Amino acid sequence: MIAVLVRDLRLSIRSGGGFGLALAFFLIVVTLVPFGVGPEAAVLARIGPGILWVAALLACLLSLDRLFATDAEDGALDLLATAPLPLEGVVAAKALAHWIVTGLPLTLAAPVFGLLYDLPPPVWGWLLGSLALGTPALSVIGAFGAALTVGLKRGGLLLSLLVLPLYVPTLIFGAEAVRRGADGLPAATPLLMLGGITLGAAALLPFAAAAAIRVNLR
Repeated sequence: MIAVLVRDLRLSIRSGGGFGLALAFFLIVVTLVPFGVGPEAAVLARIGPGILWVAALLACLLSLDRLFATDAEDGALDLLATAPLPLEGVVAAKALAHWIVTGLPLTLAAPVFGLLYDLPPPVWGWLLGSLALGTPALSVIGAFGAALTVGLKRGGLLLSLLVLPLYVPTLIFGAEAVRRGADGLPAATPLLMLGGITLGAAALLPFAAAAAIRVNLR
């Protein structure tokens, strides 16, 4: 699994799908929204958690369509499917690599971008914690969607349509955790729900994704 992880990290950076692209897209989204809603600090602070979470979610979608497609095109996916390493482990390693090059940089950079929305420093911890708990689920769910569309040409749009509804619970609980933290309310419940979604996705979806890949390779 470590070899697959390292290989995917190198390919992601070389192909231009690394953290730079995700961070650039994230910055564009969070910068454009204030131009549309106005410069009022109270309005920006109220919508900031939701906007930051939506931007992170969309940034995670950028490289999902290439998660398995590149290996399918050059035949590496067939070799991985017949390798001693279980295909479920391959899916988990690829999802982890995707999170490292997209979700992790977005999580670390989000408090800095939160300055654009006048979020006070105490809220940064809630934003960082919610993204750290929720973004792994985005990568695992995205890997499942990529496995479903691996055999399709131009399946990027279909992948987005399949994955976005599955992202909604993570988005809701993530933004709610930050919102409650900003208002001084208990945020343990949405954070626990985020953790539960991430653990459930990590435990179940690699098996579902591996099954989908096996079907598509037949």
